[in-house]
Amino acid sequence: MYSSQIRTDLALEAHESVQTSNKDVHSPIHGVEVQETYHKESNTQITRVFITTKNGAKAIGKPMGRYITIEAPDMAGPDEGYHREIAAELAHQLHYMVPALKKETSILVVGLGNRDVTADALGPYVIDNLCITRHILREYGKAAYNKKQVHSVSSLSPGVMAQNGMETAEIIKGVIEQTKPKLMLVVDALAARNIRRLSSTIQLTDTGILPGSGVGNHRNALTEESLGIPVIAIGVPTVVDAATIVRSVMELPGFPGDTFDTDKPEVQKTFHDLNNMYVTGKDIDETIKRLSYTISEALNMAFEL
Repeated sequence: MYSSQIRTDLALEAHESVQTSNKDVHSPIHGVEVQETYHKESNTQITRVFITTKNGAKAIGKPMGRYITIEAPDMAGPDEGYHREIAAELAHQLHYMVPALKKETSILVVGLGNRDVTADALGPYVIDNLCITRHILREYGKAAYNKKQVHSVSSLSPGVMAQNGMETAEIIKGVIEQTKPKLMLVVDALAARNIRRLSSTIQLTDTGILPGSGVGNHRNALTEESLGIPVIAIGVPTVVDAATIVRSVMELPGFPGDTFDTDKPEVQKTFHDLNNMYVTGKDIDETIKRLSYTISEALNMAFEL
């Protein structure tokens, strides 16, 4: 029997999936609170999902914590002014989630992913455009910036295990032990279940992240429990697995389910093969460059004191 699990890293989509499977789609899920705000001027939808109980976490398959999703349908386009608006919104949501950013602190920004695989290169590309201050502060102090308060910002692009033979968590733990940051921000590419959310959605969460989860390649978790400091994860869905696309089509109203026998061996094999295939946009090269700059600009704005 083929697996009916829909793979997604977005808490919003996980919540939608559970709601859709319920007979009453408007019935609340115990332990899960959802707040929605639409900004007409920027055509953005802000959804905050709060998972407050273990039952709520089990129901939608995501850890307890806060998830903020910014949906901007035009974000994949080349409009620089619009990307500036999205960057400002992301910076605002960062300040909401991490009040500590309003006071001087030390921050480690980690860009997860494989720079050689375009759809997975978001994290390393974001690091390329960050304003790094730690080395300047250590050498010249705050006088170099002519400010009374300056965040100490450092960054890391650890690569993937196939490149360095080490768990990402092992590398990060060593860096944290030596540099002792008070906060860590992680940027990574995610997987979605809905193709319209590809490259047009940003998720922000305080639950940390499981590297490689988007493509089913789970590594050691990067969380406050495992690293000893708060971990904020920022992600953009850049891929959809092929099996998820097919399953989503099968769920559409009017799909001829009565004539589609999912128990046939050839159907089972097809779904098994599709589980190892991932789809991304044909213009992913330019899209990743634009999105990485938008996120790095948002971080630079959020780090301003």
